[in-house]
Amino acid sequence: MQVTGLSSVEKSRLSSIFHSSDDGNKGFLDRKDFKVAVVTRFGYKPSKFEVDRIFTEITEKHGKEALTLNGMQINHFLQVMSTKLAAVDQQDVIRQTFLAFDSHCKGFLTMDDFKKAMTKVSPRLADKHKDIESFFREIDRDGDGRVSYKDFEFMMLYDEDGL
Repeated sequence: MQVTGLSSVEKSRLSSIFHSSDDGNKGFLDRKDFKVAVVTRFGYKPSKFEVDRIFTEITEKHGKEALTLNGMQINHFLQVMSTKLAAVDQQDVIRQTFLAFDSHCKGFLTMDDFKKAMTKVSPRLADKHKDIESFFREIDRDGDGRVSYKDFEFMMLYDEDGL
């Protein structure tokens, strides 16, 4: 099965998620493992209906042998995730994340906003103020002490592939 539309970095991330979600190292994801993988990648727990629909679609497209012991193999997992990723509106995700960080609706983020957000998202990182300050300075490209939406968007879109 050919998986299209995934960068090598995203494919590597998804493979890592697959293996870390595979409870017991069975070589496949059962329904519970799949839910964990979706939470890990997308931040939401899929409903029983969504999981049943996905497993049924795999069986209909590839036959019963496609699901090993009622589990999803990595090639099918990558295909499902590729489809899910294609449906995500990246700009909307960035906007919503920026708005969540911008708690006072100022249209920009300050160091204080950043520290508060990091405390909520990653309490362990919040203890490392120098790391947060360094990260903030890195994305504050014009050095005005404020992270504009454009700065934030640039940071969210940049990855190891260059964009």
